[in-house]
Amino acid sequence: MSEVLLTWLSQGRYHDVGAETRSIVQRLMDEAFGVNVKIGNIELGKEKPLLVIAGPCMAESWDLVYNTAKALKDISQELGFALLFKSSFDKANRTSNDSYRGPGLEDGLKMLADIKRQLGVPVISDVHETTQCLPAGEVLDCLQIPAFLCRQTDLVVAAARTGKAVAIKKGQFLSPQEMGNNIKKVTDAGNQNVFVMERGTTFGYNNLVVDFRSIPIMQQFGKPVIFDATHSVQLPGGSGTASSGQRQYITTLAKAAMAAGCDGLFMEVHPVPDQAKSDAATQVPLSHAKELIRQCMKIREVVLEFPEFALPAFQKCSTKAAV
Repeated sequence: MSEVLLTWLSQGRYHDVGAETRSIVQRLMDEAFGVNVKIGNIELGKEKPLLVIAGPCMAESWDLVYNTAKALKDISQELGFALLFKSSFDKANRTSNDSYRGPGLEDGLKMLADIKRQLGVPVISDVHETTQCLPAGEVLDCLQIPAFLCRQTDLVVAAARTGKAVAIKKGQFLSPQEMGNNIKKVTDAGNQNVFVMERGTTFGYNNLVVDFRSIPIMQQFGKPVIFDATHSVQLPGGSGTASSGQRQYITTLAKAAMAAGCDGLFMEVHPVPDQAKSDAATQVPLSHAKELIRQCMKIREVVLEFPEFALPAFQKCSTKAAV
């Protein structure tokens, strides 16, 4: 397929066709060369650098956001991964009405725009209302749909129509098989740059559990699956007026997700997590981020060396296995 596309392009025929045909050709080119989704200048694919989405849960202050982004950029250049910087301008789903929500849309987006301009890193943040998508799309390289809102069709479509990449977190209440519907809402809106995130499933009260089968299940929809290592260790509402968490298990889950073949890693990072204004129990200390990412990259390298291999499902064995 790649040779056919190269011949077609070399003949100068790309611009002789309509926009719909060009979109199809672009998708085929991306598939042929192992590129599945583009986020700004980042290309996701098996042969591409590992995507790491990282940054403070909330844009608490300019100094926090800038210093963390600068440190993460330095780490990304040293280790060789693709950094997508994340911080929220508004945490609309806080457990308690008394909890601080962030700087707000205007001030928060200004911070992220300045990070993008000064450091040259692409940025992502979460949107909670359809009216936030247009202004967010003018700044962000990727719009994130929160897990609690992943079924909200109007929000998902509004994010898709900005033309920017869309990241959809799997709801704690959804099976991985259902996420194909969410992806289709984005692609039906004309946007192929969509990926999903695994972040645990509700397991009784105030607890989440990660089923790593969800990674290959959701990959069957043809889009990347990113593992959210920090929200997966949350204990939702576990502190009564705030969520708690078990930071000590982030390393275990992150490395297991890499071994399961996830396409990237999401982690919230803070210089002093215990003093963070949100998700204090689950953010990765900035001082530990480099080693965690390094170990995950090593596991990915090993996984990518293996040929694709899967066992047949029940009643799918067409021939007798060799002994």
